[in-house]
Amino acid sequence: MKKRWISLYVENQVGVLSKISGLFSGKSYNLDSLTVGTTEDPTVSRMTIGTLSDDETFEQIKKQLNRMVEVIKVIDFTDVFVRMKEILYIKVYDCTKEDKIELFQIAQTFKAKVIDYGKDSLLLEFVQTATKNDAVVKLIHDEFRRIEVVRGGSVGIEAISMMER
Repeated sequence: MKKRWISLYVENQVGVLSKISGLFSGKSYNLDSLTVGTTEDPTVSRMTIGTLSDDETFEQIKKQLNRMVEVIKVIDFTDVFVRMKEILYIKVYDCTKEDKIELFQIAQTFKAKVIDYGKDSLLLEFVQTATKNDAVVKLIHDEFRRIEVVRGGSVGIEAISMMER
């Protein structure tokens, strides 16, 4: 079992997201991450799907997606160099002045933005790989009393150069 990524071009129509996610739930496939957005063509959306599966199951997923009428193209990111990022928001409550100083340092270290600031709270925005976001969530969770975490799914595109995977 390992983490796999697929990118799909699909028709931008009502119900397509439901059909794709229904395929995963109907076959008991683990849908780990799902992000959808329109492309440069407003009639086409691009989905980035993360799943945890073995080789055989992953091949079945791709075959079943390719059979769907609404799916235009399936791209397997397994052996492709990809630029992939995930957005993460962390709101920290009940902050002291010292907490805020530490959070600003964490933000600087992780190349995050402080996007909102209150008397006793702070809102941070991270755009990084899911692995880096996992690390920052753990760090902040371990250090601060009360936090709220919101994560978007990862999005990816084939890299132009092979510098990063």
